[in-house]
Amino acid sequence: MSGLTGDKGTVTVVLGAQWGDEGKGKLVDILSSEFDLCARCAGGNNAGHTIVAPGKDGKPVTYAFHLLPSGLVNPSCVGIIGSGVVVHLPSFFEELDELEKKGLECKERILVSDRAHLVFDFHQIVDGLKEVELGGSSIGTTKKGIGPAYSGKASRSGLRVHHLFDNDTFPEKFRKVVEGRFKRYGNFEYDTEGEIERYKGLAQRLKPFVVDSVAHIHKSLSEGRRVLVEGANALMLDIDFGTYPFVTSSSTTIGGVLTGLGIPPRRIGKTIGVVKAYTTRVGGGPFPTEQLNDIGNHLQEVGREWGVTTGRRRRTGWLDLVVMRHSCLVNGYDTLNLTKLDVLDDLEEVKIAVKYMVNDLELPYFPADLEDLSQVEVVYVTLPGWKTPITDVRTFEDLPDNCKKYIGFIERFLETPVEWIGVGPGRESMIRKTGRVEG
Repeated sequence: MSGLTGDKGTVTVVLGAQWGDEGKGKLVDILSSEFDLCARCAGGNNAGHTIVAPGKDGKPVTYAFHLLPSGLVNPSCVGIIGSGVVVHLPSFFEELDELEKKGLECKERILVSDRAHLVFDFHQIVDGLKEVELGGSSIGTTKKGIGPAYSGKASRSGLRVHHLFDNDTFPEKFRKVVEGRFKRYGNFEYDTEGEIERYKGLAQRLKPFVVDSVAHIHKSLSEGRRVLVEGANALMLDIDFGTYPFVTSSSTTIGGVLTGLGIPPRRIGKTIGVVKAYTTRVGGGPFPTEQLNDIGNHLQEVGREWGVTTGRRRRTGWLDLVVMRHSCLVNGYDTLNLTKLDVLDDLEEVKIAVKYMVNDLELPYFPADLEDLSQVEVVYVTLPGWKTPITDVRTFEDLPDNCKKYIGFIERFLETPVEWIGVGPGRESMIRKTGRVEG
């Protein structure tokens, strides 16, 4: 796979282009064989990536990643949890232990930024209380405490990894933060002193993993090492550019890569957007191309659309190129990875959303106002299906003609080449294409 990663000493970024669950982890797993470091820049254990890879005996093993970088599947790749990530330590060690049980030795290959903010159990309790407070306007949070942790960070009342190692001040700072939550939400059941004691033990266990991630990444880049960044969530869940307020609490964009890892724009060598061949989302919020019909059921069942982290079934619909055009504007993808194309194999025809209309006028851009979005009439282009299994196809040239036309339409509309094409769950089921589709 030589030539996939760009120049030495540069950063390659993999980002979700829709509402998440596009299959970023699989591409990260494939690319990581040529990278020295794989970094997470934002989010927490609310992300979920599934990787199917050969185990020590050569048989396929399914690994579930939530907080740890998916690049750890490659034994020569070091994982970094960056400063922009929020870390729930019990979940961190639980995930680490589970991967080790499956034969993936990664305890010596994972580093955690000393600037990363911490998620505590009281954040998770508050997450649920906030959802109750919202009532009918619930945004569908994973209740992992991510939003409350980022709220604490923004209000400058959060606790970071380095705070854990100051035994003189951490207990009092922790009590003060919890007391503030009690004042806001009432005295919910929570053992503050027991949690302080638990984190003394967790701090000692964590200590060998902790580094100044900014210094570590820049030293690696200066020495010619390659860094791969694995985005969490996706563009349409971004706190600024997504379907607010039905979003996550972090910056999921290329901007979040820079601020979450402390690297300048000039270090970014290549940005790859991962887009599913149809559209899915979880939780509440608008979804213009959603199909509450047999097509939606087909996409859900054949695509096995339920969450790795939550187990929730995903909402499904046709590919939305209005969303993707917005995504391309914000993130400036150099190429795209089109995933789960095989899920469309049995369909007589496939539709692609190309316009949003309101009162017979086309909206020029993806709207910020969800009231406007709720009123759009979606205009579709209909293409013939290929009615042929493609899971065993390994080259672009061997894909059915109608399949190639589907890919070509996406490229021309977005003016961005599709470089990677996912046709099945395994590592081997990823086609790399050079150039754009003619015609």
